[in-house]
Amino acid sequence: MLSNLEKQQITRLVRHWVVPAIGCTEPICVALAVSRATQELGTTPARIEVHLSANILKNAMGVGIPGTGMVGLPIAIALGALIGRPERELECLQDVNAEAVERAKAFLADDSRIAIDLKSDAPDKLYVEAVVHDGAGHTATAVIAGQHTHYIYIARASQVLLDERNATRATAADGEANPANDMEQLRHTLTLRKVWEYATTMPLSEIEFINEARRLNEAAAQRSLEGNYGHCLGKALSRPLGKGIMGDNIFSHILSSTSCACDARMAGAMIPVMSNSGSGNQGICATNPVVVFAEENHNTAEEMTRALMLSHLTAIYIKLNLGTLSALCGCVVASTGSSCGITYLMGGTYEQTSYAVKNMIANLTGMICDGAKPSCALKLTSGVSTAVLSAMLAMQGNCVSSVEGIIDDDVDQSIRNLVGIGAEAMNETDRKVLDIMTHKT
Repeated sequence: MLSNLEKQQITRLVRHWVVPAIGCTEPICVALAVSRATQELGTTPARIEVHLSANILKNAMGVGIPGTGMVGLPIAIALGALIGRPERELECLQDVNAEAVERAKAFLADDSRIAIDLKSDAPDKLYVEAVVHDGAGHTATAVIAGQHTHYIYIARASQVLLDERNATRATAADGEANPANDMEQLRHTLTLRKVWEYATTMPLSEIEFINEARRLNEAAAQRSLEGNYGHCLGKALSRPLGKGIMGDNIFSHILSSTSCACDARMAGAMIPVMSNSGSGNQGICATNPVVVFAEENHNTAEEMTRALMLSHLTAIYIKLNLGTLSALCGCVVASTGSSCGITYLMGGTYEQTSYAVKNMIANLTGMICDGAKPSCALKLTSGVSTAVLSAMLAMQGNCVSSVEGIIDDDVDQSIRNLVGIGAEAMNETDRKVLDIMTHKT
């Protein structure tokens, strides 16, 4: 049974990790750090340095920046300095318009103004250090680490305004309402059964906020059809040829809705989505399959709400231990959440939901993250197609057994096995991926 404290902590955890975002969160995170440093500098920088962890660099190289028609870090950095609003966090570039883009292009015309480098000794896989100079000897610094909006260091010239660089993880003594404390406690105590209990038994009025994810991500998928974004995978699936091959059914609609939203987001459309655990794609992957299935299966509004909460909270549970960024593609985690949500909508029990999780881990573990980019839509489609198949098998009582591969009889141990591979064993894979991406001819 969940205690009242656990219920409160989980609610705060979901509200913390399920938030709106415009654009890919890695370059936006860099823009956020630059905008905060610029705010402390008090003037438009003459020169900007950013020092980035490998995972930030990898995820920011090939993705479109909203409202610019351009790809990559330089334009995001310039806009962060010129029009960034740090108080808006992952929506800090919300004010981008044609005039701002032209100002940013003029700023970038002098290629000595921005320096970007890999911080090989970064203390976290998510690490952004922005140092801005005014040209008269004054500087300001902002460092984000661990989470896309978490500052660990802010300084104006020699005046240190914040320094948590050597802080240890929060403990219970730090205060139960501390988000970091919630995460640290739940990292050790949360289980899939508690996730299930929270999503299926909490008073509806206390979890209805999750429906904002439906509103934003469903709208993103629909708006994607109004343009030609990325590789147009979502459009391809919804066109006559796509329907002729894939059919015109719940399954194909799930794939189309999910890939549509991803197409637009990765291409840099100025369309907000609801993120999960610091990733818009993960938010899409945890939302759209559940919404489409619920709508077309004629589930009730309450069932859809609970399924969305189950999906998002499952993804958060896994990411608590995997980390915000890893070598493992985030769609593996988010689509595992959506498989749980779909299983619930099919009338599944907790046991059948645990089967779906095991089926997902048996199939998708090892899918690499090779950066944020338009082709992420292909990976999301692979993930959510597996989510549907895993739910179908689970409803029939079919589950990958503990004699097969990395699956354990205990579903939470199976999740820990996934985390161990993604957070530890794939680190060398991550280094090789970055090496390939940065040494293309």
